[in-house]
Amino acid sequence: MSYFFKILRFSIPYRGYAFLNIFFNIFYALFSALAYIAIIPMMQILFGTTKKIYIKPTFQGLSNIKSFLEDFFNYKVTQYLEEDIGSALLLVIGMIIILFFLKNIFNYLALFFITFLRNGVLKDIRNSLYKKTTTLPLDFFSEKKKGDLMARISSDVLELQHSFLSILELIVRDPLTIIFSLIVMFSFSIKLTLFVLVFIPISGGVISQIGKSLRRKSERVQNEQGEFLSIIEETLGGIKIIKAFNAQEKFFKKFTGSTKRFFNFSNKLLNRQNLASPVSEFLGILVISVLLWYGGLMVLIDQTLNGAIFLSYLGLAYNILTPAKGISKAFYNIRKGDAAAKRVLDILEANDDMEDSTESIYIKNLEKDIRFEKVYFSYGKNNVLKNFSLQINKGQTIALVGPSGSGKTTVANLINRFYDITEGQLKLDNIPINKIKKSTLYELTGIVTQDSILFNDSVSNNIALGNPKASKEEIMEAAIVANASEFIEKLDQGYDTIIGEGGSMLSGGQKQRLSIARAVLKNPDILILDEATSALDTASEKLVQNALENLMKNRTSIVIAHRLSTIKKADLIVVLKQGRIIETGTHIELLKKDSTYKKLVQLQTF
Repeated sequence: MSYFFKILRFSIPYRGYAFLNIFFNIFYALFSALAYIAIIPMMQILFGTTKKIYIKPTFQGLSNIKSFLEDFFNYKVTQYLEEDIGSALLLVIGMIIILFFLKNIFNYLALFFITFLRNGVLKDIRNSLYKKTTTLPLDFFSEKKKGDLMARISSDVLELQHSFLSILELIVRDPLTIIFSLIVMFSFSIKLTLFVLVFIPISGGVISQIGKSLRRKSERVQNEQGEFLSIIEETLGGIKIIKAFNAQEKFFKKFTGSTKRFFNFSNKLLNRQNLASPVSEFLGILVISVLLWYGGLMVLIDQTLNGAIFLSYLGLAYNILTPAKGISKAFYNIRKGDAAAKRVLDILEANDDMEDSTESIYIKNLEKDIRFEKVYFSYGKNNVLKNFSLQINKGQTIALVGPSGSGKTTVANLINRFYDITEGQLKLDNIPINKIKKSTLYELTGIVTQDSILFNDSVSNNIALGNPKASKEEIMEAAIVANASEFIEKLDQGYDTIIGEGGSMLSGGQKQRLSIARAVLKNPDILILDEATSALDTASEKLVQNALENLMKNRTSIVIAHRLSTIKKADLIVVLKQGRIIETGTHIELLKKDSTYKKLVQLQTF
């Protein structure tokens, strides 16, 4: 139940719709009871037991309102009976139609307003999940599969609609329907009503027992759904490799294994879920059967109950059983929805250890330098940087070289604060990086990676990603600086061309130049180039290299590269090995020594 109340907090902005739902549900419940009372006069006319009243009754106060209403109605029916029995029947039937019409109108209005609440809650949960997902540190995503995250945002939220949010319709309507019906039933027969109340909790308890294991079963189904969505995501992302290595059968077996487990788990869950409806219906018939026996004795033998009233009483009893089953089903659904709510709340309540503190400050520009002071960093137990110290002055170009796994990309990730350092200090203008607002860091930095990350949008929107307010002229100027304008203008729709998922319509060199144009337009103080040319052919590399040189002018740059052409003009080259700096210097200085850098240049292995 704790998960249920945590999810309900999302309904607070829509409380106006909730109040309207409650208002109309009150009238629905009231007219639901009155509609069955209206059946009594018709039964009395048919059986010839109508209490005839020839003198118009007078109102004698609220304490006698029940007797007054009965006598007044019987007075009207008596008048019609004296004239024409058909007219009396029409009067009674017309009243029944009006009451049932009002009942259903109020039911529709109650459902109309709760719809806005339900869909609003779903919208806000999805929005909160998406926003939380984009703000969580990268550590979180290394522990979660993409497909599982997608399942939580889509199918788990949908499960909340079918379980938790469907209960909102029942919270007011069904209890009020039971209360109003019981009030009328007690007015008919206290003894018979107490007899009914003994059986209703028993049926509710039986249904509750059925739902006890639903949370565990539902959680297994949802986890497995996340698993096969992850396999789909991996397959679509690596389809070229799967085909090239003829691994279709391997991935098919992996996928069918997951869907088979999903099949088995779903069968167990649905079979338990399907058991509730026939059991509740049988228990309802059992209660009505006992009621027929006990009430029949009161009508036929004791004659303490009128036959017409007893038929109306049966309708009211049924009017109680339906919402009683609904309430039982609601608790049943809460158990089922607990698993989905838990998976959703796992994301919404995930701790962000890198969240900005109240002391975090905003800095507009890099004024002096970036300093690593005896920094240590590790991914889990894997130490990546050890006693790393480096000063990068404003406007300086620093190249990081070394074999794979030496910690080059980690240095760049720490400047972006994608991860927090384990030990030591990392400062920008002598301010510890954890005291600077993360949004500031993202504004200060621009990044061009080996894998050009582009989106299924227009060329213009991809370039303007970091500066959405840029004009068309500014976008075109950035493309010129990045040597991208020539190929862009040859596209079918120029800057308005949709480039496909991941820029699939472009070549590797074109995608990279588009990434550079994006960085140019953002105009960051700190530029990070992570293997920006390593995946390109010679012709593309030359164009991209010229674009990078334009981009690095008068800018603090950290260059990670395996190609000499990218780093030989750097102000300082830093050679790393196993997370430590082993030598520094310019390209010329390091070549004059018998350095590791010189050997790497000769072998061209970096």
